Amino acid sequence: MINKKLKLRIAAIVVVSIGLALYGVLTIMPEDRVNQISRLGVSYLDGDYQVTYTGYSGDKTWIVRNSKVTSEPAKGYYFFWAHDSKTNKKRYIQVPMANTYIEEIND
Repeated sequence: MINKKLKLRIAAIVVVSIGLALYGVLTIMPEDRVNQISRLGVSYLDGDYQVTYTGYSGDKTWIVRNSKVTSEPAKGYYFFWAHDSKTNKKRYIQVPMANTYIEEIND
């Protein structure tokens, strides 16, 4: 029977080993591939968000109220319904993941 201290040491060694292995893989992997992996499964569930795209033509900001922001990692885009203050209607928006920032609004 293995005592508690030995079990804890083994668990700590396993956790540190996994962490070092992941760090090694991420430092060797090209930056583009790391970006693709970080985008996998990104979606923001129902809530209020401010989505900002900083493109070449300037910054554009949308407000998402009681809705969600989803992603299409293979294509590199976020999709969402945003409130249009000019028409007072919701608009379907698609923006590139690159240079897009999503912030949760806490009112």
